[in-house]
Amino acid sequence: APYYNNLAAAFLKMGVFNDAKRAVEKSLELDRNYVKAWAKKGDIEFFMKEYHKSMDSYKAGLQLEPDNVLCKQGLQKTAMKIQELNMDGTVDKDRTAHAMADPEIQRILSDPTIRQVLNDFQDNPKYAQQALSDPDIRAKIEKLVSAGVLQVK
Repeated sequence: APYYNNLAAAFLKMGVFNDAKRAVEKSLELDRNYVKAWAKKGDIEFFMKEYHKSMDSYKAGLQLEPDNVLCKQGLQKTAMKIQELNMDGTVDKDRTAHAMADPEIQRILSDPTIRQVLNDFQDNPKYAQQALSDPDIRAKIEKLVSAGVLQVK
C-alpha cells in the first residue's frame, strides 16, 4: 500500500491527477486502514476540485485515526475552500459540471425528499430549516454544497 501511495504522491506532484487517483485507490484496495492513503486521496480530490469527495476521504481517515494531522488539516483546508467559494458567489462551471456527472450527486438530486427541501428553501424557508434537523437530509445538502451544485451565503 505505501508503494502505491508514494506513486500517487509523485503523480500528484506532476499534475497527473487521474493517474494519482488510480494509484491511491490501488493503495486503499490493498489496505483500507492505511490512513496516509486516505489523506492523499483527499489531497488529490481537492486538486481535482472534487471537494465533496475530498471531505469524505479526510473523514474516512479520521475515522481510523482521529488525531491524524494530515486528515485534520486537509478537512480544514477543504472546508475553508468551500466557504470561500460560497462567499465569493462565483460559479465554477467546470466544478459544477464535474459534480453533476458524479453518480452520488445525481442520486441525491433525484431523491424526492431532497428536491422538496430544495424547493422549500425558496418557498418555505422555515420548513426547510426544520428538515435540516434530520442528519441524513443535512448530510446530503452539505454534500451538494461541497460539490458546488448548491451555494449558500
